[in-house]
Amino acid sequence: MGEEATISTKRVYSGRTLRLRVDRVRLSSGRVTTREIVGHRGAVAIVALDDEGQVLLVQQYRKPVERALLELPAGTLEPGENPEDCAFRELQEETGYRADTLRSLTTFYTTPGYSSEHMYLYLAQDLHPVAACAEQDECIEVLHLPLDQAVEQVRRGEIRDAKSIAGLLFVADLLRQQQSDPA
Repeated sequence: MGEEATISTKRVYSGRTLRLRVDRVRLSSGRVTTREIVGHRGAVAIVALDDEGQVLLVQQYRKPVERALLELPAGTLEPGENPEDCAFRELQEETGYRADTLRSLTTFYTTPGYSSEHMYLYLAQDLHPVAACAEQDECIEVLHLPLDQAVEQVRRGEIRDAKSIAGLLFVADLLRQQQSDPA
């Protein structure tokens, strides 16, 4: 697989959370084509598990898909913000909980076909309630579900958000491995 050489870049839009550009590129075959690219500064997603094995999920309306989705707490990195700090901040803002234990699990690209968004996935445990402070443009409902029930909702297609599917399945597998491998 060859790299694509950028010939030119046209900036189309720059907003609060994303930027859109159109790159003219030369493929390794020599053919010239265009790529529409959404630039994103990165984000975090948090699988927050309480002491009873329940996962905190947020339900909120998502205008691009015209429906309410059940998701992991998540959010965009502020300019220059450390992903771990962002995870602590977003967990509190969206759920009203603080974690004493935060573990980095993995990172992944959400939609590399057109976006540079890089997602950092965390496991939050040892939770305790604090004041929630959702952003003014967010209407969020927090739900507590047993992890196995949330995973079943993934399997039934009821949880359809990619970061949530990846995070829930990742943590369910991690916990299954920990239970079968005594330390």
